[in-house]
Amino acid sequence: MNILIIGPSWVGDMVMAQTLFICLQQQHPDCNIDVLAPDWSRPILQRMPEVRQALSFPLGHGVLDIVARRKIGKQLSGQYDQAILLPNSLKSALTPFFAGIPLRTGWKGEMRYGLLNDLRILDKQRYPLMIERFMALAYSPDAELPKPYPRPSLQIDTAERESALAAFALKVGDRPVLALCPGAEFGDAKRWPAKHYAVVAEAKIRQGWQVWIFGSKNDHPGGEEIRDYLIPGLREEVYNLAGETSLAQAIDLMSCATAVVSNDSGLMHVAAALNLPLVAVYGSTSPEFTPPLADQVAMVRTGIDCSPCFDRTCRFGHYDCLRLLKPTQVIDALTDLVGTPLSLQEF
Repeated sequence: MNILIIGPSWVGDMVMAQTLFICLQQQHPDCNIDVLAPDWSRPILQRMPEVRQALSFPLGHGVLDIVARRKIGKQLSGQYDQAILLPNSLKSALTPFFAGIPLRTGWKGEMRYGLLNDLRILDKQRYPLMIERFMALAYSPDAELPKPYPRPSLQIDTAERESALAAFALKVGDRPVLALCPGAEFGDAKRWPAKHYAVVAEAKIRQGWQVWIFGSKNDHPGGEEIRDYLIPGLREEVYNLAGETSLAQAIDLMSCATAVVSNDSGLMHVAAALNLPLVAVYGSTSPEFTPPLADQVAMVRTGIDCSPCFDRTCRFGHYDCLRLLKPTQVIDALTDLVGTPLSLQEF
């Protein structure tokens, strides 16, 4: 059985989509799963053993271009028994329709009658989590989802990881690594202040740790701001990798971390899929829909009256849901997860 997945457009969603792939393989052990998704997602999909191949989708997020979607569909014609759509948009249903895939499954979304012939009506009360909404598409509409739920788990190639370490002259083994992910594409209302991250970084550096900062090119200035808050001597123990690595390198390097502190972002879900001890910082959003899925997770938030608001920027201009979340709360959460080095406990 060959299955085509129309993948989501965000890093975190793509990571969580692995729960669907696992469910499909549990039901159909011999199935082949291909994922049609933006090219940036290839490093994530290549680290999922359930995926046979990642198919590059050349159109950007929000681009309709019916002619191009028809052309891609015709190229895929005759290759698949089922298509499963994770986006809820009308345009995402066009390519599998043009491909003539016999069974086309997805949630109702944007008026997709006719384009999908296995159209599901979402019961948000029944499936409050995003992974449940993904997983449910692997089963018949009346089926109960099997528990425990599968978790995303990205597989790391040791040789590629060593290559990434060499490329950035990074060393592990002698000092623990704290990975910081201070960015968030969603907006400022997800970004914990740089000065708070700097306090956490200083605390761990004084305990003998090194700090690696991850993120996109847009996050690089924020990483530099974190470094600038530190005094000389400590600043040199912080490596700002944001915007310097590829996504593949970021995943491989993050797998070396002893612990991670992250905003609610795609990299938070990458860290969880690497099963790293993780402190997830929440401001305008909530962990109730897309919580990080790992064994050791601490979710910290202020819980003030206006949070969660799910706004990209603070409607009041104060960002208190993040500003009032003190670094000591994150440091304490880290200590609960990974403890304090024995050398420090002796003093």
